[in-house]
Amino acid sequence: MASRAPERGWSAADSLEELAHLARTAGASVVGRLTQRLDAPSPTHYIGKGKIRELIDLKEETPYETAIFDDELAPRQQRNLEDALGVRVIDRSALILDIFARRARTSEGKLQVELAQHQYLLPRLVGQWKHLERLGGGIGTRGPGEAQLETDRRLISKRISLLKGKLESVRKHRSLYRQRRKDEGIPIVALVGYTNAGKSTLFNSLSKAGVDAEDKLFATLDPVTRRVVLPNGEQILITDTVGVIHKLPPSLIAAFRATLEELDEADLLLHIVDITHANAGHQCLTVEGILRDLKLESKPRLTVFNKIDLALGSKAESESLDMIPGLEEVVLPSEGIVLISAARGWGMEKLMDKIAGSLKAAH
Repeated sequence: MASRAPERGWSAADSLEELAHLARTAGASVVGRLTQRLDAPSPTHYIGKGKIRELIDLKEETPYETAIFDDELAPRQQRNLEDALGVRVIDRSALILDIFARRARTSEGKLQVELAQHQYLLPRLVGQWKHLERLGGGIGTRGPGEAQLETDRRLISKRISLLKGKLESVRKHRSLYRQRRKDEGIPIVALVGYTNAGKSTLFNSLSKAGVDAEDKLFATLDPVTRRVVLPNGEQILITDTVGVIHKLPPSLIAAFRATLEELDEADLLLHIVDITHANAGHQCLTVEGILRDLKLESKPRLTVFNKIDLALGSKAESESLDMIPGLEEVVLPSEGIVLISAARGWGMEKLMDKIAGSLKAAH
């Protein structure tokens, strides 16, 4: 596993730790880590020659079969690294795509993941036919590798168009379904948050839905909606959505557009934050960044600090915000904050009351 200087707000160690969690989620065993601070990545190899030598030496000391890089590599960088290291090289985007492929359960989810995978693969096809190099220059000397490459490009481009068409049909179906929900006048509350923050656990606690809620990244991909009755007797619809992660591949955001539109249609967003995580503040900022990208920053919202049983122990019932370390780093929307433990069911009544109050204020 290798990383250069991380994006603002994340240390190299923190970013690599998350990459390790992603790798373990995908079924890999992490045997080593390496970082390098560069003003800009090498255009040919992403990292410098000295670090490549270190990676080669590391392979001799601790044999490894795959090198995972904590950024999206250019096709040229990936090919050159594989030639230099003699092992398979993948980047953060490919790793996340692999996890999404494992997690997809519904036909829509599988379509979304396949589209993202093909969009990721298309510019990288040139390295797939290195064993069929050009036979030489001039007319009549084009090798079978180039012919196969052009064929694959056409096939993948055709498949991408087909998948986009199918997903557009899904988007239209979702739009009609959402319109019917609007016509019924039932408010919609959508859960959003960093992956593994406890969204699905909270969703289950509120709706008794029985959605998978593993202690793994991206345990839930496909949106699920359930009807819930608030303490004041009002009925609402609660939707669980895919988790957010920093450096999320753009192709995934584009592929999951139909899913993310659920957030746009919601009357209220619940931003779920794992308050026990050392990077809770940065995770919160990452989610807020995605919401800004989706032009949802002005959407009415409640921030829900989850896992207070782990953060505060027996003092959790005091709900004293100043007892939570690093709280000043967390974005606090003016709509309000609720402290809960979704796993233990703590704070559920107060959360439901807050939801009712926020929906009333929004209308």
